[in-house]
Amino acid sequence: MSRKHLFVEVHILQSLPPSNVNRDDSGTPKQAVYGGARRARVSSQAWKRATRTEYARQVPEADRATRTKRIATLLAQRLVQPADQGGAGLTQEQADRLAAALLEPLGITKSAKKDDQSAYLLFFGKKQLDALVKLLDGRAAELAALGNEELKSEVKKLAVVQTLSTGHPAEVALFGRMVADLPTLNVDASVQVAHALSTHAVRTEFDYYTAVDDENTEDHGAGMIGTVEFNSSTLYRYAVLGVHQLRDNLSDADETRETAVRFVDAFARSMPTGHQNSFAHRTLPHLVLLTVRTDQPVNLVSAYEEPVTGVTGLAAESMVRLADELRAVGDTWGNKPLRTLVTYTAEGDKVTEVFGSSLPFPALLDSVNALVGEWLDGGALAPAEASEAGA
Repeated sequence: MSRKHLFVEVHILQSLPPSNVNRDDSGTPKQAVYGGARRARVSSQAWKRATRTEYARQVPEADRATRTKRIATLLAQRLVQPADQGGAGLTQEQADRLAAALLEPLGITKSAKKDDQSAYLLFFGKKQLDALVKLLDGRAAELAALGNEELKSEVKKLAVVQTLSTGHPAEVALFGRMVADLPTLNVDASVQVAHALSTHAVRTEFDYYTAVDDENTEDHGAGMIGTVEFNSSTLYRYAVLGVHQLRDNLSDADETRETAVRFVDAFARSMPTGHQNSFAHRTLPHLVLLTVRTDQPVNLVSAYEEPVTGVTGLAAESMVRLADELRAVGDTWGNKPLRTLVTYTAEGDKVTEVFGSSLPFPALLDSVNALVGEWLDGGALAPAEASEAGA
């Protein structure tokens, strides 16, 4: 049994009410044609952002990451703070100058349109900024007093690039980072996320709305009118976590295990926020299916190449389709998952027959914790036939 790779796949079926969680440049809910039918679509970028936001709620502020063009501003803010608060006690002018000098070797400010911003968004950990301040070793004021050429020469002696290339927070380890100007800063993502697609065909509809001017007592007409487009859908969502890559990015086994569990939890609970106040569309999944593999990831969206056309609802038939596809792929290609774990909310003999008993979601997370921990400890993950869908 291969020990080189471990993939934890997350397959989710989730129904959204009338909503517009991810729109295109014209305000229309994003769509795609699949299997000859027009489907609702939520981009992978939108759901990765929602997952990162949900994940961040589970960790202390100091351990979080941020993606911003304002790394120079954030670094300068730390340099201004007193030494007993982890800063260097510089004036604002000194801090701005020193921060710019420290970041200059990264090459990310060369083509910036504004002096206080990098040329593009940079994804980094807040602790990594603290590490840059510590790198100065109490010499911040001394360095800030140097002339431009002397300061540039002294900064070259500091391990600025190495500092930002190590000690990554979990969010960067999960979603990766690419810096075209300095490949040394690149971090290979351990998570891949598919565009969510509806399991069925959809139609876009329009909500015509009006707003009343509360202070207008003379004109009884609307103070404002407009339309917003929406649809409703049962979505198939898919993501895969390469535990081996996550381990390489983080180095620490315990942190790798905790991060894997938190990612599954965050991905399952996350929701993009487009037009959230208008539709209150936040739901929880009908089904969360985890498949654990050591060969290769398998997206099961092919279960819905022929659109679902449920008569009494779409979720139950979508579940059955997913289980049938999982079984068919395993029988055809011979690469059945080593473990299958499932949580679902639907009831009925057919669903139970196909998936077996549902685990409470906290118990499913406990199982992920145990499986990842076993693999990291060097134990082989033998197939568990009884846990497979349809067994």
